Amino acid sequence: MTQNKPAALLALARGATSEEAAREAAGVSGRTVRRWMEDPDFQTDVRDTRTELLQHAVGQLAAGAVEAVTTLREALKDADGRNRVQAARTLLDAVLSLRESLDLEERLAALEAAQKEMH
Repeated sequence: MTQNKPAALLALARGATSEEAAREAAGVSGRTVRRWMEDPDFQTDVRDTRTELLQHAVGQLAAGAVEAVTTLREALKDADGRNRVQAARTLLDAVLSLRESLDLEERLAALEAAQKEMH
C-alpha cells in the first residue's frame, strides 16, 4: 500500500467521497482514489475499516446507555413532576424501541435458519 492509501482508506470508511478522501486526507487526485476503489482488496479494506469504526461507536453508545438510563431513573425521583413524566416517557419509548428491535432480530434469525435448512 502506498503511503497515501491508508489515509484515503480511513477517510472513505468514515464516509468521505473519493474527492474528499483525495484532497483532504491522501493528498492525491480524486482520479487516483477512484482507481484505488476499483481494487477489490481496497474495497474490502474500506468495508472492514468501516465495520471496525461502527463497532467502536456502538460500544461507546452502549457504555453511555448505562449512564443515560441511570440518569433517567434518577430523574423519575425529581421533585418537578414534568421532569418525572419526561423521564418516564423517555424510558418507556426506549424500552418499546428495544423490544421491537429484539423482535425483528429474532424473526430475522429464524428466517435465516429456515432458509439454511431449505438449502
